[in-house]
Amino acid sequence: MNHACTATLDSRLPAPLPRHARFAIIAPAGPARLDADKARDWFDSRGYQCQLYPGVSESEGYLAGSDERRLRDLHDAFADPQVDAILCMRGGYGSMRLLDRIDFELIRRNPKPLIGYSDLTALHTAIARHAGFVTFHGAMLNADLLGEKLEPTLSSLLAQLHGRVGEGSLLQHPAAYPLSTVLPGAASGRLMGGNLSLLAATLETPAEVSFDDCILFIEDVNEPLYRIDRLLTQLRLAGRLQGVRGVLAGDFAGITVEALTPLLQDIFGPLGVPVLAGWRSGHCNPNLCLPLGAQVRLDSGAAALTLEQDLYTKAIPV
Repeated sequence: MNHACTATLDSRLPAPLPRHARFAIIAPAGPARLDADKARDWFDSRGYQCQLYPGVSESEGYLAGSDERRLRDLHDAFADPQVDAILCMRGGYGSMRLLDRIDFELIRRNPKPLIGYSDLTALHTAIARHAGFVTFHGAMLNADLLGEKLEPTLSSLLAQLHGRVGEGSLLQHPAAYPLSTVLPGAASGRLMGGNLSLLAATLETPAEVSFDDCILFIEDVNEPLYRIDRLLTQLRLAGRLQGVRGVLAGDFAGITVEALTPLLQDIFGPLGVPVLAGWRSGHCNPNLCLPLGAQVRLDSGAAALTLEQDLYTKAIPV
């Protein structure tokens, strides 16, 4: 049994993004070269505004600025009432270094969409545990949006941010990328997870959440199959998989679904849970958005993932 608690607050966010939303751009993890004019033009051309926080232009080795700078940007973006959503610049490494200093009370008082993946898994799980609202495993600025990743990378993100999907909506997956039923069945639960390496690394930290009664989403990059095995085995031996109700396997960057399937069967077969593999989320092109913390239903035999709740407490803004 996983003893880490998950906040029991309403997982819905207050309201969908308005038509001319302001995005805060922060860099809680690694540095990247950012063409500020290109970024602003990208948002302007789509009717949005963007606010670049200081850390996006800083670099301290493998970190985007000091821990203090990155933490301040995170806090400031949540606290600013003019900011509608927080978009992370890139992954890499660095989010874990902030976990024991994050003001979760501030975040809980100012719920808004946080968008990112990879190293940002640490922030997704920490917010799920301490604040309890939905965050978005989706496109980041540099590699995905400015990198012009294929559709439905952007449209899946905007559909969720603007409240165009809600209770009963099927989360669409492009037919060009067939899904694979690893273990058949259907189950409901909170969609939790993210980058597998981060899920293992955050055990016994302020970012660990309970996977009990969840649909577990996993993805990774630059990890050979034996290391994926080791990470999943670590979670199994730590007792963290016992309460999982179903598994959605995303992209594993170079590991085919055929190669991954026997391992998923070994790990999850004894639990008797449905497993669906090949979902295009993670370090891949396209990179579909997933609402982490939302109640979903996974039907692996039908290759379907359905929302069982609205993502927002208010209606779509006019």
